Amino acid sequence: MLNEFRSYWKYFVFQSLLASFSIFLIVLVLGQYDKSEIIMASLGATAFVVFALPEKITAHPRNVIGGHAIGVICGKAGFLLLEMVPGAGTIEQAAGFGLAVGLAIFIMVVIDMEHPPAAGTAFGIVTTGATIPVVFGVLFFAIALSAIRWVLRNKLRDLT
Repeated sequence: MLNEFRSYWKYFVFQSLLASFSIFLIVLVLGQYDKSEIIMASLGATAFVVFALPEKITAHPRNVIGGHAIGVICGKAGFLLLEMVPGAGTIEQAAGFGLAVGLAIFIMVVIDMEHPPAAGTAFGIVTTGATIPVVFGVLFFAIALSAIRWVLRNKLRDLT
């Protein structure tokens, strides 16, 4: 890997800077919302996939945008399920979180739209309750990261 770094160091630096700037913007926008850390973490993982592994299927816009949309929907379903259980305790909360993430994984795999960080989005949405700003933020940044990858597709390479 060291030889590859020596040969392609400009890609490593450029793509890491793209990811850093993306995270800066994500934290600036979503950081103002309560409990948004989990959502920001899933988008941070997306930045890794998009900028470190741009040639992998999980970095393709269909997977990134679709995966996060599925994560939002499944997370909201888990949140609504928990709201229906008055006085939900630890076991019920764990079940809600588990069902949201498991359902997101199931749907992503069945419709061939795998994006692993989107499972974190499902988890985060159960936590935040899927407020409109957070949902729009997730989808906006999924689209923005995908657009950057598409525009720069000839200037990016897999770093692994």
